[in-house]
Amino acid sequence: MTTISPHARTELLRPGGSPVRVLVVDDEPSLTELLSMTLRYEGWEVRSAGDGAAAVRTARDFRPDAVVLDLMLPDMDGLAALGRLRRELPEVPVLFLTARDSAEDRIAGLTAGGDDCVSKPFSMEEVVARLRGLIRRSGAVGAAAVRSESLLAVGDLTLDEDSHEVTRGGVGIHLTATEFELLRYLMRNPRRVLSKAQILDRVWSYDFGGQANVVELYISYLRRKIDAGRPPLIHTRRGAGYLIKPGE
Repeated sequence: MTTISPHARTELLRPGGSPVRVLVVDDEPSLTELLSMTLRYEGWEVRSAGDGAAAVRTARDFRPDAVVLDLMLPDMDGLAALGRLRRELPEVPVLFLTARDSAEDRIAGLTAGGDDCVSKPFSMEEVVARLRGLIRRSGAVGAAAVRSESLLAVGDLTLDEDSHEVTRGGVGIHLTATEFELLRYLMRNPRRVLSKAQILDRVWSYDFGGQANVVELYISYLRRKIDAGRPPLIHTRRGAGYLIKPGE
C-alpha cells in the first residue's frame, strides 16, 4: 500500500495568524526572484535586498522571522551583514548561501552566528525545508499554527519533510542533502517513472552543468541505504528512468 500527501504542508503562521516573513538578501536578481517566488508559494510574505545596507534597512521595517543571506555581497561580506542584522533582530534565524561547497565558508558562517548554510547550486526545496526547520525551532510560530503533517510514505519507508527524518521499518536512515532531495522527489511521485532528465531538472535545478550519470550514481547511493537487505522500493525501467513503489 502506498500513502502520500504530495501537497501537504505544515502551514507556518505567526501567533496572530499572519504569514511568516522572510527576507532574501542576494545580489543576483534572477536567483532572488526565484527564491522569492518559491517562498511566496509557501504562503509566506517575502521582501528582498541586493546588498548589506539595504538588508539592514529592510529588516528594520519588515521585522522578518528568518533571513536568507548570501555570503558574498557587493558592499560588505555576509558576516558583516549578519552582525548588523543581529543588532536589529538579535534572535532572527539566518540561513547562509555560499557559492562554494567549502567547509571553511560553512564554519565561518556558523561560527559568526549563522544558523544554517547551503551551497550553490542548491535545490529550492532544500532551502524551503531548512527555513521551515529554522523558523519552527526559533519559536516564531506555535503549535497552534500547525495545520497538517508533511509526511511522505511508500510501503514501510517514511520521509518527514520538516525534520528531514527518514525511516524504513522504523529504523532511521541518514541521507545527505542531495540524497534526501532525490528520495523526496521519487516519493512525491510514487509508481511514476521519472526520466534522468526530469530528475536532473528537479533535484539539480539551479545552474547544473554535470552529466546525467550523476543520477545513476545517486540512485545507487539511495539503494544501498534504502533497499539493502530489504525488498526493493526503488526500481529501474530500462531506457525510461526510475520509480519508487512497494516491492514487486
